[in-house]
Amino acid sequence: MPTPRHVIIIGSGPAGLTAALYTARANLQPLLIEGHEAGGQLTLTTLVENYPGHRDGIMGPDLIAEMRAQSEKFGAEIVQGNVTRVDFGARPFVVATADAEYTAGAVIIATGASARLLGLPSERKLMGHGDST
Repeated sequence: MPTPRHVIIIGSGPAGLTAALYTARANLQPLLIEGHEAGGQLTLTTLVENYPGHRDGIMGPDLIAEMRAQSEKFGAEIVQGNVTRVDFGARPFVVATADAEYTAGAVIIATGASARLLGLPSERKLMGHGDST
């Protein structure tokens, strides 16, 4: 079994990566488990114009890449995998993926959301190309 962690973060979108950054800066050596959609919905977004510090906008995948690099710079460990089971019955908590089982004193769930598609033929083709004005 891997070394127990102070914090495990489930989800790698903006909320998960922000949690990883702050917990890493607090020397809590967080482990972030990416999940099904690494980077979350922001990876499907073209121009993000409402994120502080980027007055001319930034592409969604680029913003996620910057957030990931910043959290890793401060010591967050990021692993690929989908969480298959969480046991909150006793401490340390257990978080399992298909490949490993991790334990931690705290678990942050930042799984975000998934778009509900309508099933239109053009839907996938136009995804991420919304009006940003």
